[in-house]
Amino acid sequence: MNFTLRQIGIFLAVARHENVSRAAQELNLSQSAASAALQTLEQNYGMTLFERHGNRLTLNSIGSSLRKEAETLYAHCQQFDQILRQHGDLGHLKVGASFTIGNYLVVRYLADYLAHYPDADVDFATSNTPDIVNQVLNYEVDVGMIEREVHHQDLELIPWMEDELIVFCAADHPLADKGTLSSRDIRNARWILREPNSGARHTFDHAMAELLPELNIVREFHHNEAIKSAVESGLGIGCLSQVVVQNDFRTGNLVPLKLARRDMRRRFYFALPRKRHPKAAVNYWIELCRSSQLSE
Repeated sequence: MNFTLRQIGIFLAVARHENVSRAAQELNLSQSAASAALQTLEQNYGMTLFERHGNRLTLNSIGSSLRKEAETLYAHCQQFDQILRQHGDLGHLKVGASFTIGNYLVVRYLADYLAHYPDADVDFATSNTPDIVNQVLNYEVDVGMIEREVHHQDLELIPWMEDELIVFCAADHPLADKGTLSSRDIRNARWILREPNSGARHTFDHAMAELLPELNIVREFHHNEAIKSAVESGLGIGCLSQVVVQNDFRTGNLVPLKLARRDMRRRFYFALPRKRHPKAAVNYWIELCRSSQLSE
């Protein structure tokens, strides 16, 4: 094609006003820019579209025959542009969340999001932190929600909320009445943990760094519920986010265990591609999660 949509718009505006200056004003262009675009359109096709009488331009026979087609084309393009804008305004969103965040936190904010975007299609994908980071970097999701800080030149992290891992056991486990575990207790325990490279495991390994070679890790699971079930069955003791086990502590199914001088705190993050197009839905989701967390 040897024309642009901008040139078609200028052609139609000049046809309506029969004057380049008034057409330029309507389109918020300079008169010289409008004149140049119109001249380029005519030169590209080796024809003139207007009869020129001083400052007045009237359509010639070719211009008159093309005007209706140009109006139809321009109207369709404007309609397509509006459809694209409305599609973006619907709030469609793809969220990738690590298992703990996806299964225990994300659903808390969905109702408020859909109240703001009632026609939105919201898709959630859950996996461990490294997988979510890869999905973000590959633009498979609009925003990631992860359980630890990850350094990558193409990744932007936005801090979200504080969290803490809690060591726990079954109510009838020998350590249930221990109170605070000693280093010896930690070495002798049978541990049931999240898989390596998960956010929870990363924090646990960091806190237990000098004892790791001596720990008896008997099971590793991808899912938090599997760990809780195994611990409740008496297979060992576990370590998970407080948001995962707090209800079990209230019911008495599981019992928290204290650790002396071991920092199990961590922070959750929003993960975004550093090179991305701004999206109102993503910004709203992030602000909703942050504001809701502050009010809880």
